[in-house]
Amino acid sequence: MAFGAEELRVLRRALAVALHPSPVSDADVQDCLRLAAAVDEAVSEGARLRAFLLADLARYRAALPGTATGYLALLDDVLASGYQPGADDLAALRALRGNPVAAALLDRCRTVAERAVRARLAGRSHTAVPAPRPLVPASRTRLLAIPGGRSEGDDRTEPAPKTPGAPPQKPAAPEPSRPVPTPAEVFPPKRRPTDPPHQLAAG
Repeated sequence: MAFGAEELRVLRRALAVALHPSPVSDADVQDCLRLAAAVDEAVSEGARLRAFLLADLARYRAALPGTATGYLALLDDVLASGYQPGADDLAALRALRGNPVAAALLDRCRTVAERAVRARLAGRSHTAVPAPRPLVPASRTRLLAIPGGRSEGDDRTEPAPKTPGAPPQKPAAPEPSRPVPTPAEVFPPKRRPTDPPHQLAAG
């Protein structure tokens, strides 16, 4: 993709505004919008041209060996644009290896294919290696930095793990520090009233 002198001026102005924000005129904004639209159109046109070349390459490859000259020229063009040769291209070049141009393209395609395979294998190896798991689950780790968490020197024993299906054990009742009073001591029996003493009649 090549830019003209006017397009380079607009691009330079847009980069300057991006690096050092400053007020821009309406004309500069319209120029930037037109340049963006032109770039988008060029990218779309490049994609259409690439699709056309790949379809043409497939037609030439299907008509080999009579179309060897056109096929080799098209293959050289698409390789320059980043095309990844497939198994059909390698097989066709092996059949044409007597042609010096085909032999050179075969070596080139083998190199490109090997690089692509190494890149795929490297990507798989990076994604296939699982991250190391912690030895202790996160829910069981000590909260040492939070108030109330256990410290390293805390020698309190942890409760024994519960066995599946076993009934929970009840905590032992605390021993009383003094004897428990009996109901008779708490509520003593009421005494029956005694009859007043009889006074002897005088006389």
